[in-house]
Amino acid sequence: MPITKTEISADRAWGVWKIAEDEITLVELGGGLESIPENIRHPNKRLEFIAGRVLVKQLMEKVSLPFSGLAKDTFGKPLLKNCSWQVSLTHSFPLVAALLDENSSPGIDLEQVNPKLLRMAPRIFHITELRDAGTDVIKHTVYWCGKETLMKIYGRRDVVFAENLLIEPFNLHHEGHLHGRIIVNNTETRVTLQYYLLDNFVLVMNT
Repeated sequence: MPITKTEISADRAWGVWKIAEDEITLVELGGGLESIPENIRHPNKRLEFIAGRVLVKQLMEKVSLPFSGLAKDTFGKPLLKNCSWQVSLTHSFPLVAALLDENSSPGIDLEQVNPKLLRMAPRIFHITELRDAGTDVIKHTVYWCGKETLMKIYGRRDVVFAENLLIEPFNLHHEGHLHGRIIVNNTETRVTLQYYLLDNFVLVMNT
């Protein structure tokens, strides 16, 4: 299946891909992508790996950029080879999403709505977030995706979700904005996020 949701501008591009292809078809669509790492053995994980690169390649073509592959920095953040633009990737089978940005560090996260977040939340949410989310599993998923997005923007993993990555209370709609804060070393960075409810999935990215 081609890109199911996309937005393109002169300095930014993002899209969502719903995987309906087999591995051979995806590899052919990629036209010479790097080999799948040997440690990725699960069929769905292999499909996510390839589909993510196919999506990035197609998004780059839409902004007239050549795709030379992906690498990772020392913190595991994806990098575009031979390109100054920055990229963020996320997947929750069968969906894969990517965000490219020419000027700033992007963050995007995609999660399937799952009641297990209700059990995890007390360990990763601030008390204000817990009170606002209540027992609403969709709202819990939006908070989780928002925090993951903030971490990807920050680019490192030396943070505590409940203390350093905060989302302000919000009213839940089919789509809307979130106000996030990254607080590290007594420095606060405010970030505006956009969220979408996609069937049984939540997608969040910075604006």
